[in-house]
Amino acid sequence: MPEVPPPAPEGDALLKILTALGNPHRMRIVAALVENRTYVSALAREIGISRPLLHMHLQRLEAAGLVTGTLEAADDGKTVKYYDVTPFVCELTPHTVARAASTLTDVEAGTADRGTGRSDRGAKEEAK
Repeated sequence: MPEVPPPAPEGDALLKILTALGNPHRMRIVAALVENRTYVSALAREIGISRPLLHMHLQRLEAAGLVTGTLEAADDGKTVKYYDVTPFVCELTPHTVARAASTLTDVEAGTADRGTGRSDRGAKEEAK
């Protein structure tokens, strides 16, 4: 039986994925995790960034559903969180973007107003 492809992500989910992959550190993290699952200290050494910075990037990747972390007990009794890449497929076409755009739910503060194209600040200034 052929594998059914996953549905195209909705607007907010697609935005999270694109934002997560729009950073070179996060792309390197995903690339490293494709090779093998690992824990933060080893991954930080492999990629060449600090552990706190790596944690921040891993949180963004987890929020987008691109990596998962699991806690495991090490031989010395300490708990270690291992990270693994989550299988994903994201076909990006103009139609995919258009469909996703129609389902966006969150407009960030300071962005252009949908109807006028003016920034929120510009609209407030004009209203005075």
